[in-house]
Amino acid sequence: MSPHVRRALALVLVALVVATGCAFAGRWQWNRHVARDALIRVVERNYAAEPVPLDEVLPAADAALATDDVWRRAVVTGRYLPEATVLLRNRPVESTPGYHVLVPLLIEEGGEPGAVLVVNRGFVGMGTDGSAAVDVPAPPAGTVEVTVRLRLDEPRARAAAAGQVQAISVAQVLDQAPDGSALDGRTPYRAYGALADEDPAPVQALVPLPAPSTDPGSHLSYAFQWWTFALGALVGFCVLARRELVDARVADEDEPDGAGAPGPGDDGTPPAASRAPRPARRDRGPSAEDVEDALIDAQLR
Repeated sequence: MSPHVRRALALVLVALVVATGCAFAGRWQWNRHVARDALIRVVERNYAAEPVPLDEVLPAADAALATDDVWRRAVVTGRYLPEATVLLRNRPVESTPGYHVLVPLLIEEGGEPGAVLVVNRGFVGMGTDGSAAVDVPAPPAGTVEVTVRLRLDEPRARAAAAGQVQAISVAQVLDQAPDGSALDGRTPYRAYGALADEDPAPVQALVPLPAPSTDPGSHLSYAFQWWTFALGALVGFCVLARRELVDARVADEDEPDGAGAPGPGDDGTPPAASRAPRPARRDRGPSAEDVEDALIDAQLR
């Protein structure tokens, strides 16, 4: 196998490897686009929908929240347990550092009586000095009608400082409550609520939670870019491989045919047939002395 052919085969192999990798990367971006598009449709359908009683979406505290009900608005009546307030850290709002305020709500009507629903009441900034204590406004006292947007329970995260969490995992939030005596024996909901409205309103409101983004992102364009790279790799490397094969054919045509040619002699000299022909020896004419002698002989005769 000639070097040109070996290089051509190597180029085809590289083309297949690169194209396959790009194709899988494009498929991964496509799946992310599909998942993101599904989430956007859920947000658009539920975020501004009319609120319903909590027990219509979650008939019991241990009922799982369906994916299609995420961001759905639900109304429930109860009273806040401010002594069990927990702060969610490391989740800024519009690039502003601070804390989300998580307060358990003891259900009275509209849900399972006596159960506890964790409510994300809003955001409080930490100011210029993140080490300073945060003054958290108190929730409305007494019975309050709360409208929340239901969210899925988050996985547990690493431990944080006392009274704080790294994720809204309901069990972890209740475990971190500074005073959990009011939670003893209470059944927590497996979902939590992002506050949409309170009646009566608090004396000092928190910063409202921002609406979820409905930007589809760049996953679709990235998918097509990866697939374009895959096609380009196939075309480009195959063109290079074809050039190598053309060069191999030209080299074969330019090489002289040595079949039947005599080999070198025993002494290493090339065969006679392969030697360059010697120029024919020219016949030399008479010299000047010969001409002079001939003239003298003619006169004497």
